[in-house]
Amino acid sequence: MKKLLFAAVALLAAFSGTRVSAQGNWGPDEANCLKYLSFYEVSFKSGDYASATPNWRKAYATCPHSSRQSLLTNGTTLLRKVIVANQNNPEYKQALIDSLLTLHDERAEFFPKSAVIARNNKGIDIVNYYKGNNEVIYKGLNEVIEANGESTKESLLVNNLNSAIELYKLGKLSSEDVILSYQRNVDYIDKAMAKTGDAAAKERIGKVKTDLESLFISSKVADCDNLIALFTPRYEANPNDSSLVTNIVKMMSITEDCQSNDLFLKAVTSLHRNSPSYVSAYNLYKLNAARGNVDLALGYIDEAVEFEESDASKDASYSFEAATLCFRNGRLSKAYSYANKALELDSSFAGKAYFLMGQIWGATTCGGDEIEKRAHFWVAVDFLNKAKNADESLAAEANKMIGSYSIYFPETTEAFMYNITDGQSYRVVCNGMQATTTVRTRK
Repeated sequence: MKKLLFAAVALLAAFSGTRVSAQGNWGPDEANCLKYLSFYEVSFKSGDYASATPNWRKAYATCPHSSRQSLLTNGTTLLRKVIVANQNNPEYKQALIDSLLTLHDERAEFFPKSAVIARNNKGIDIVNYYKGNNEVIYKGLNEVIEANGESTKESLLVNNLNSAIELYKLGKLSSEDVILSYQRNVDYIDKAMAKTGDAAAKERIGKVKTDLESLFISSKVADCDNLIALFTPRYEANPNDSSLVTNIVKMMSITEDCQSNDLFLKAVTSLHRNSPSYVSAYNLYKLNAARGNVDLALGYIDEAVEFEESDASKDASYSFEAATLCFRNGRLSKAYSYANKALELDSSFAGKAYFLMGQIWGATTCGGDEIEKRAHFWVAVDFLNKAKNADESLAAEANKMIGSYSIYFPETTEAFMYNITDGQSYRVVCNGMQATTTVRTRK
């Protein structure tokens, strides 16, 4: 990209002058340097770019390029005007573009405090003037990104990835090249977002990250098989490499149907071991639950809830998920315990927690006499009534279940044989659960 020799030739052709090395502030021809600087600046400030351009050319040819930053920044403005005026002269236009890029390089070299913005501006010009030439865009933006890191203008990161994807489609880059470009660019986006304290900037950068992720996902470059083939040998060689396992988890998390393989589970487990958090513990709960590893899953959900960083609402959500998992797997006592914990942590879970508790009591089997065997249905109905009172949207389903459970209530005469009557308080202890309910009979 740095066609310095060609750029120098272009400048000679465009400006009929010779680049002057710095010899003092204004070079060996100080009088002419100051004269042409003064002439072009007057026209430039008034917006008369046509008159400013010839004198700028002479100032650029006469003055050291490190003499004044505005010589370079104003030059980029003027050169862009000249480029537009020479759209129908491809060879000359290309020479002007090379010269324009050289001005950005010189600004970065001679004025280090402005190097980041100079390189970003160079990247913007590369994108604007090399449309359709993805090889030049990819290579040029790589240079900008490597130099600027997280200070790279966000749109350039998207353009860089897009050019990599287009080159991949042409067989000029491998899937690994594209994946690595994506990972690097997202990493810089994350660092930029972490650095800024400005809410509007965070929102803007967040939108760019979404664009970057959407572009990568829609490209289909990183299908699951590609990722497994790419990362498996690396993981096996160094399973404790935090950077590696983080990349594996990130990449597989955004790739469709790529979270149920062994590599993903191993990587998430390593990530949690290296840097435990409630998020990684919850992810391991989900992965193990999906695989039927119920005991492991519950261990991780308990760990997630114990982290101080997770708030009560999140803990309640985790507990309710654990309750549902236990219920599906016939672990009714644990399901009841988790559902009750969710309710205690966050009252907004009342409706669905009571509803699940009703299902749990309805599904349990109790021993004892005929009343003891059926008493759990009273408790089930109690909780279903609480559920529909807490959440009206559950009323229809709750009423349906109440109807199905009520048919198992003992008949009045049967209850009389056991010396119990309607409305009487009754204590139910069954399968590690206990509740106080009210006797109800069928007439």
